[in-house]
Amino acid sequence: MRAMSLDVGTKTIGVAASDLLLMIAGGVETIRRTSPQKDFERLAQLVKEYEVDTLVVGYPKNMNGSVGERAQMCEGFAEELRQHFPDVKVVLWDERLSTVAAEKVLVDADMRRKKRRQVIDMMAAVVILQNYLDSRQLRG
Repeated sequence: MRAMSLDVGTKTIGVAASDLLLMIAGGVETIRRTSPQKDFERLAQLVKEYEVDTLVVGYPKNMNGSVGERAQMCEGFAEELRQHFPDVKVVLWDERLSTVAAEKVLVDADMRRKKRRQVIDMMAAVVILQNYLDSRQLRG
């Protein structure tokens, strides 16, 4: 089974998935949000296709650790995931600075600004998932 991470925004959802050994995160896609029904239909397809048993949802706390409006939105989304996928573990994962880290990777790769905008949410999901996977390995 694999883990999948979601970088949830109001317009898009960045998606990344782990390898079967739960060691390496890779980008999957960026879902353009159109309606909750279509969003969850696409997520259901991906959960099945990648044989996911854990969904890691980016949890955008404020820099001081407090929970703001975006984090509350992600809490609600995580609860909806639990209802749609009762057999899948849903984890909220602190994603502070994940988009900054993803942007740095893309800039360092000399990617043009227009292309970066198209993949930044997916890359943020990769950063979120890789941090989650690394923390699991540190815990042993």
